[in-house]
Amino acid sequence: MPVTDIAPGTSRAPLTGQEILRRAKEAAPQLAARSEEIEQARRLPDDVVELLRDTGVFRMAYPKAWQGPVMTPAEQTEVIEALATGDASAAWCAMVGMDSGIFAAYLAEDAAREIFPELDMITAGAIPPRGRAERVPGGFKVTGRWQFGSAITHADRVIAGVLVYDADGKPEPNPNPRGGRAHWRIVVGRPEQFEVIDTWHSTGLAGSGSRDYAADGIFIPEEHTLSFANPVVPGPEAEPDAILRTMPGVALGVGRAALDHVRTMAGTRVDGQSRTPWRDEYRVQMAVAQAEMELLAARHAVYGTLERQWELLTRGEELTPDDRVSAALARVNAFRTVRGLVGRLFDLVTTSAVYRPSVLDRHLRDLYTMCQHATVQDQILQSSGAILLGGTPRNPIAVGLAE
Repeated sequence: MPVTDIAPGTSRAPLTGQEILRRAKEAAPQLAARSEEIEQARRLPDDVVELLRDTGVFRMAYPKAWQGPVMTPAEQTEVIEALATGDASAAWCAMVGMDSGIFAAYLAEDAAREIFPELDMITAGAIPPRGRAERVPGGFKVTGRWQFGSAITHADRVIAGVLVYDADGKPEPNPNPRGGRAHWRIVVGRPEQFEVIDTWHSTGLAGSGSRDYAADGIFIPEEHTLSFANPVVPGPEAEPDAILRTMPGVALGVGRAALDHVRTMAGTRVDGQSRTPWRDEYRVQMAVAQAEMELLAARHAVYGTLERQWELLTRGEELTPDDRVSAALARVNAFRTVRGLVGRLFDLVTTSAVYRPSVLDRHLRDLYTMCQHATVQDQILQSSGAILLGGTPRNPIAVGLAE
């Protein structure tokens, strides 16, 4: 039975976080074996989507009240990291699709359970306010076009960021007490309400199906919209940056896979000029150790900052400026560090790395593409610096502040 046909209130058997991680690790080799097919298809094949669904990854953010697995952000990130050792596009789609439980915390319970009648439903879409929502009786008439709808080729629900206009066509003021530029909301709709436009011809993450999508005057009930400034269920799970917490797991998993590939290669490869086995070649030893050192440090920064923030938030403590920006900085560092170390491994392997399908070639292209994401750009450094110095961040969401 397709997931969208499951009756409200029903669900698959509950899973623990440990079971989800175990299933993700078991799925990783299967994903690796399908990587070339996934890339060529420029989307996840249907059976790969179901493989991911069966791991339980899409239910990770649901709380105990929903029969969710009750996983911390660090535990969720570990699952995404495990999947990424198999295939970056699959892990990226899993990371995006698991946000269903996060969005549910921003909706009234009746509406949330209507939208998400089953825990393993996949949500796709983009939150930047590229659309227009005009107030009409009972909700909004939504029009717009959005980019980078990762996982939209197989999504059960679609989100889209909009700016709200009143019945007279005037922009509504931002109701957030912190202020902001306008009334920014996120609408949740059904896939058939949107036109999916095949624009995704990319260097990397080709299999993520991150296509454009558009709406032309569709109706969205007001109770099916949300604002990061006003979670219905406040708490550590409902922070504005919650949808970003697991992102670095993709980069870390790809870095691990690239290093494992080179270390395996070193067991049989011989230097072409010196005829020295790679395992005894000084430059190879140094390159591998340097990459391991950098990956280890980046990984510990990600998990350490996630655990520190979670501990403070669950105790109800106010985050200091340093605590607020730490996870964002660790996130940027993880992506950039892994991109650099995989680039050096690519150079180490030399010409054999350039032929497709080459594992390192795909890893490098995937990393360069994911590092173009807004949350890996210099604006995150600026926003972090602004928080530390008492200035104005250009990307408040990335540092956990609602706009």
